[in-house]
Amino acid sequence: MLFENKYIKLFLIAGPVLVLDQLTKFIILKTMLLHDSIPVLQGFFSLTHIHNPGGAFGFLAGQSPDVRRLIFIFVSFVALCLIFYLYSTTPRSYSLLATGFAMIFGGAVGNLFDRVRLGKVVDFLDFYLGNLHWPAFNVADSAISIGMGIFVFHLLFKKMPG
Repeated sequence: MLFENKYIKLFLIAGPVLVLDQLTKFIILKTMLLHDSIPVLQGFFSLTHIHNPGGAFGFLAGQSPDVRRLIFIFVSFVALCLIFYLYSTTPRSYSLLATGFAMIFGGAVGNLFDRVRLGKVVDFLDFYLGNLHWPAFNVADSAISIGMGIFVFHLLFKKMPG
């Protein structure tokens, strides 16, 4: 029963992250043209439809599409295996850490779906102050960042399992 409950929690966290990520990207793709921008909070936040063919912050964006696709699908698969292993070996008493790993897993699957389907990732959350822009991101990126924040918190302030 312990084995099943642990993986049900992974599904209950990663699943909604994946669904919300793919749903929001679907809405953006169906309702906004590429590079369209809708101000939400003037001077701070817009919904801006962009595609990121590279990795974080456009990493490898200048490489050929086939090379990028192979590299990012391979790296995503390896990362998913690592996160699944970390989640699987996290004791039940480290519930917050397991939640962080599940968020990372759901976000990684969401961005992997984009890479397999489109060869790039759909981004649309655009935060800025004047001309200073943070690179646009999506729900999957948010879940990955929150999950990594939880992981770093455990590394710095709590005893890690094992």
